[in-house]
Amino acid sequence: MATFILTGKYTPQALKDISPDRTKKALSVIKENQGAVQMMYATLGQNDLVFLLDFPGLEEAMKTSVALSKLTGIGFTTTPAVTVDVFDKMTAGL
Repeated sequence: MATFILTGKYTPQALKDISPDRTKKALSVIKENQGAVQMMYATLGQNDLVFLLDFPGLEEAMKTSVALSKLTGIGFTTTPAVTVDVFDKMTAGL
């Protein structure tokens, strides 16, 4: 599984539709695309939401990002991520 960070910014319409039910629907979309949630945070600042999700690959992550935007009206940015330990191993021979 690969890890992806999804950051989201609320639109005015997305703010109007906030609900626990929408969160449940979002979790279903993630699961339908073979994703697993490591964590989900509501934040202050540049981003309103930060999700750390695992997917089998890029295709599933991209499908989920688009599906979540379509479902919620939230603009998501999706970024692949690796732990610093993995990064250190990847770059050890440079």
